[in-house]
Amino acid sequence: MLKFYTGFEINDQTGNALTEKEMTTLHYDKILSLQRAAFAHFPELQDFALSNVAAVDTRESLMKHFGHLSPNTLHQVASYLCLLPELPEGQDTTYEKEVLLELLVSRHERRISQIEQLNQMPLYPTEKIIWDENIVPTEYYSGEGCLALPKLNLQFLTLHDYLLRNFNLFRLESTYEIRQDIEDVVWRMKPWQSEYGGAVFGGWARMAQMITSFSIVEVAKPNIGESWPARVRADVTVNLNVQDHIKHEWEGLRKHDVCLLITVRPNLPYGTRFDRRQPFVEQTGLVYVRGCEVQGMLDDKGRVIEEGYHYSVAVTSSLPKHSGLGPDPKPKLRGDARTFRVWLDPNQYQQDMTSSIQSGTEDPYETFNIIMRRKPKENNFKAVLETIRNLMNTECVVPDWLHDIILGYGDPGSAHYSKMPNQISTLDFNDTFLSLDHLHLCFPGYTIKVTEENPDLQVFPFRITFPISNKADKVKKRKADDEVEDKEEDMTLIVEPYVTLNRGPYPYNQPKRNTIQFTPTQIEAIRAGMQPGLTMVVGPPGTGKTDVAVQIISNLYHNFPEQRTLIVTHSNQALNQLFEKIMALDIDERHLLRLGHGEEELETEKDFSRYGRVNYVLARRLELLREVGRLQESLDVPGDVSYTCETAGHFYLYQVISRWEEYMSKVKPKQGKTVEVQAVAAHFPFHKYFSNAPQPVFKGRSYEEEMDIAEGCYRHIKKIFTQLEEFRAFELLRSGLDRSKYLLVKEAKIIAMTCTHAALKRHDLVELGFKYDNILMEEAAQILEIETFIPLLLQNPEDGYSRLKRWIMIGDHHQLPPVIKNMAFQKYSNMEQSLFTRFVRLGVPTIDLDAQGRARASLCNLYNWRYKHLGNLPHVQQLPEFQVPNPGLTFDFQLINVEDFNGVGESEPNPYFYQNLAEAEYTVALYMYMRLLGYPADRISILTTYNGQKHLIRDVINQRCAGNPFFSQPNKVTTVDRFQGQQNDYIILSLVRTKAVGHLRDVRRLVVAMSRARLGLYIFARVALFQNCFELTPVFNQLTARPMQLHIRPHEYYSQEQPRDASGQPDQIIKNMPEMTNLVYNMYMHMIQTSQKYKQQQQKLAMPPQQTKTDAVVQEAPVSSGELQEETPMEQETPEGEAASEPNSEDTSEKKEKQDTVGHAKMPEHPGRDSDSDGEDSGEEQKQ
Repeated sequence: MLKFYTGFEINDQTGNALTEKEMTTLHYDKILSLQRAAFAHFPELQDFALSNVAAVDTRESLMKHFGHLSPNTLHQVASYLCLLPELPEGQDTTYEKEVLLELLVSRHERRISQIEQLNQMPLYPTEKIIWDENIVPTEYYSGEGCLALPKLNLQFLTLHDYLLRNFNLFRLESTYEIRQDIEDVVWRMKPWQSEYGGAVFGGWARMAQMITSFSIVEVAKPNIGESWPARVRADVTVNLNVQDHIKHEWEGLRKHDVCLLITVRPNLPYGTRFDRRQPFVEQTGLVYVRGCEVQGMLDDKGRVIEEGYHYSVAVTSSLPKHSGLGPDPKPKLRGDARTFRVWLDPNQYQQDMTSSIQSGTEDPYETFNIIMRRKPKENNFKAVLETIRNLMNTECVVPDWLHDIILGYGDPGSAHYSKMPNQISTLDFNDTFLSLDHLHLCFPGYTIKVTEENPDLQVFPFRITFPISNKADKVKKRKADDEVEDKEEDMTLIVEPYVTLNRGPYPYNQPKRNTIQFTPTQIEAIRAGMQPGLTMVVGPPGTGKTDVAVQIISNLYHNFPEQRTLIVTHSNQALNQLFEKIMALDIDERHLLRLGHGEEELETEKDFSRYGRVNYVLARRLELLREVGRLQESLDVPGDVSYTCETAGHFYLYQVISRWEEYMSKVKPKQGKTVEVQAVAAHFPFHKYFSNAPQPVFKGRSYEEEMDIAEGCYRHIKKIFTQLEEFRAFELLRSGLDRSKYLLVKEAKIIAMTCTHAALKRHDLVELGFKYDNILMEEAAQILEIETFIPLLLQNPEDGYSRLKRWIMIGDHHQLPPVIKNMAFQKYSNMEQSLFTRFVRLGVPTIDLDAQGRARASLCNLYNWRYKHLGNLPHVQQLPEFQVPNPGLTFDFQLINVEDFNGVGESEPNPYFYQNLAEAEYTVALYMYMRLLGYPADRISILTTYNGQKHLIRDVINQRCAGNPFFSQPNKVTTVDRFQGQQNDYIILSLVRTKAVGHLRDVRRLVVAMSRARLGLYIFARVALFQNCFELTPVFNQLTARPMQLHIRPHEYYSQEQPRDASGQPDQIIKNMPEMTNLVYNMYMHMIQTSQKYKQQQQKLAMPPQQTKTDAVVQEAPVSSGELQEETPMEQETPEGEAASEPNSEDTSEKKEKQDTVGHAKMPEHPGRDSDSDGEDSGEEQKQ
């Protein structure tokens, strides 16, 4: 590492980055000066001095020429080059010969270019790297000791250094994840040695298949200047004799998906048990791992099945057939054999072939016997690495105002809008303010001058002119009295209310308005986001981060209609929330575009993907042309003008504009003459067209109002033709792909994608000539440093400059950081630090939102200590739902102590797979209790801090509640980490651990856990363990101030809204989990008995299953009573060993019998399942 940084491409004096060309020039200068010195003063180096540079600048040739010289001569050469002080005459040098030789050789030898090394590096990890402990440490990293890993800290030498460190760390982290996946899959396949010496597989894995044949089908010639093949393609055949849904997953492999080719040569005989705690490679006999990228599946004729697009008839009826959009149905293939065409890594292939030719090693490409795929979400490492490598090969142009901040130098506040030279003085805030009073509240300390005297006209929208201080220009210190004057001048805002132009007579012409009353800090964030520069907004939970983001986007759209804004978020869910709010504002939906695969989850009927937008444009075009036809009819113009956008344009030019101009000449007041009010309506040429608008169109009150209505009507017509002019390109471009590209590059003004999509598709976007002026990043503190940086460079620079004007980052560094699975990379290399967090640490100015509107004030106190000034919005105190207590529960938040159950606390069936049966049963019992009181299931979520516990709780819920309409499933059962960014009214939280605090010691995880609930938070934990943890004291001091046993009020019901009567019935105190389960059982039985249906059920029980109308009701009781009867004596029956992994297994069989008797439907799959539990894989999950 020291050698690497001594030869780094940076000027040692100025700190500027050096290009490859400059480095080569420097090398030649050094070696030429050495040759000149040798020629002039050292005749014994004559041969060296007269040789050409290429012949003497390698380490070997320098050693040959200088190795025979005496130490004194070497010292003299070094002193002549000013590398050492001169040697006094008659004295011998004090330096060793090796040191002097190394000094001259290492300074003058030819260095290997880093870029060349990088370009020759295979991007897929091989077995040598994957299981090398020095490169990818596996053991839990304690934080002590030094590792040979690059670090990400606050500052970097150059952008090249920055990208290189990120490249290396990203590569190693993905290698670690690949190792975990390979080990999991190969253990499951159970490779054993067959009797004949080959490999036989005793198990199976969903994510891997045995290869039946593998062949290289193409090795293309190298490109000019390269020594490796341009591409290498191979065919891999597998036999998909598996369940249908797994077969579909394999057939659904997309182009560019990465798979791994594995060779195992097991040496353990058939039937040997594998020990997962022993070394993996020796047990399984793994020999080779190589990566490949899917090109596609082959059809019967051996051709790659392309992911084509078909047309949708409704939309493109008047266009040629091939114009349309949407994926083609895949051809049906017979049999189970499937062949995939894959691309191999050319660099790796060349290295393997070279070593097999030169050293006679075996060819790994003839030995593969397993192909393994990975989950798509975790499998984009190759594309990201390629993107980083491409960035290092191109000239990275970051805007000048950002360059130093990204590297961590200079004034951290230099990119704040107040210091930017191009600050904008007048901004149109559109519908940001709801009234002038709201505006006054948002700018405390400012004098506000309104240009409009009439109070009736002082209504929004407002344009505001801000005083601009020329801080950037004024370097000299001012005198004290000047400063005072300046301050007085500086605090005046000029507010200009203006009237929005009438858009037409139809109700849908009215613009959608913002209804949120923003707070002063939110307004400051919106103002900063509209100004050029870097804006950092810290948004604690529930402070309206998304609302601020959407308002900034809307204001930029209206202030700078020619600019384009890129929205980047960490998750698809956040992107969808943003989009749903953007659609509620006054933004034309033809300007919205969503890239990536998450658009399917949007909770709207509209499709904002590329192809969805093209279909929208085509459908809109037909709609508008129909309107043109109606206008033509109303004006009695002959001919077919509404056939294409072009004919419509001619019609507008020759028929519509002329009529409007003639009309204006009649109704415009001539000099000194007034026009009658009635004349405006009488001469209007488009009455017939607007006959379907709310009548009367003209009100006949005043000349100004009538003219405003007439102009509004004309604007409505003009907009039709403007849009058609924009859509004209879609008639000329025939293929769906061309149209979608045009949409992306020209039409869309607001483009949204996830950070992963930006990293994957950078190459394609740059090639298309994608351009944008503003970037807004949501969830910025959850995005990896490099994935935050890549979106800045999704466009080519213009004349060497980036056109980026604004960068708005919204996030919260007090919540969880990006997920890094390897502890060494996470802690030692600091890879979990997001760019947002780094900027905060550097001191870049932030705007901290300071009022939350999500949770009760008492719940907010559990996490507001972590923020500077986090208060509550007024509605948190005023709305009834925040004022009334939670029915049936004494407290709105409570920590409930859970002791060992049958002597068992936490258990660990697999490494890091922590479970706690007592807490799982207790949380589910509380959930069932709340359901019996009438709480809606979708307003309750159950969270936990470990995956193991999440699966256990799901098992318990499936036993106790599934198929029972009294209980049904909660909204979500998931981990705290996965629930970040989401919320629910009532949260039940299980902390699992009883021996050590575990990863809840990270305060950021604690903040997330405490801030998910709006109205009620109930935490089950071993109090003695957590209250002694120093990091958690601010929360646990508040929690332990309340009783540690659950206090309930079973006589209350959910529907009641009135405050609680203090003199009413006393609380019931629950001492432990068995008592709670008994209580729930008794409540349930009581509820069944009091209902009239109970007797009918008793009669029905013995009868064979018959579907009758009452049957649905009949099914309720026996199942649950059977379930819950098991619960009553549960504390005696559960054996200790079984407690953790399989809760109450006899429960299930009994329940099944009863289900059969009553004719119950099959238990539904759990809707709370997250993407992190994929079917049968989930049980073996070992991550925290």
